[in-house]
Amino acid sequence: MSRMEFYIVDVFTIGRKYTGNQLAVYLGDPPASLMQQLAKEINFSETTFVTADVPENGGYNVRIFMPEVEVDFAGHPVLGTAFVIRREYIRQPVEQLLLNLPLGQIRVTFGADGIIWMRQNNPTFGARFNAADLARILNIDESDIDSRYPIQEVSTGMAFVLAPLRSLAAVQKARVNLDRLRALLGAHDAIAPAIFCAETLNPENDIHVRVLDDIYGAPEDPATGSANGCIAGYLVKHGVRGGDHIAIRSEQGYQIGRPSLLHLEARQSDEEIVIRVGGRVELVAQGQLAADD
Repeated sequence: MSRMEFYIVDVFTIGRKYTGNQLAVYLGDPPASLMQQLAKEINFSETTFVTADVPENGGYNVRIFMPEVEVDFAGHPVLGTAFVIRREYIRQPVEQLLLNLPLGQIRVTFGADGIIWMRQNNPTFGARFNAADLARILNIDESDIDSRYPIQEVSTGMAFVLAPLRSLAAVQKARVNLDRLRALLGAHDAIAPAIFCAETLNPENDIHVRVLDDIYGAPEDPATGSANGCIAGYLVKHGVRGGDHIAIRSEQGYQIGRPSLLHLEARQSDEEIVIRVGGRVELVAQGQLAADD
């Protein structure tokens, strides 16, 4: 196998390296089995591969792998990969580009303020879950769950079980019973619970989020664009913040020492909810995969 360039970036940072969510981006198209091995080797929540250096149908072909499985879509890989493509392939400050994912094309735009945005797909709202069941999975009291709103599976391409909690203390004390989680999600598409509350550590932010251990072997995520996009759609759908439009700041990752900031926008428009998720990306390292002997 010939050598492959790779890059490590932090996505949804708080304006500096070593915050946000780590991502490895490889430039090349090795066999899928090797892609999966490399994703497991680096062991970030996701690793991406840009499989061609020229656009196809106007977009760059990208594949996304978790340590155990390939996925059709994930949030921070979209922004981090777009950052690398613009830097290494386009090499000029274009305002937008398209990524071709198995899910379809995703548009990414680059703000003059350094925030990179993606437009997510229209959310789908699935099964609702019992508060007592989720409380047992999270090892919290049922009273910690905000009963005014549903516990619901939501997806913009990757599904999560969204659960609004009453306080920051409740979000912080949650600990997943993985066996119970797998039993609950066995008949559903969701890969993890995403819990959130309106109480924050940073007073400049609007919601505090944790995305907990998923069924594909990734640990707690420091910044999850796909889940936060689902939360943005959920907040509009259920009128959690009032009105049919939100523009808020979401903090995540503090529990595991990777503070992160995500900008969320959602607007009800006719029969769909238009969602945008944005954040900053920092280049941490670049290198070359050693060729096989």
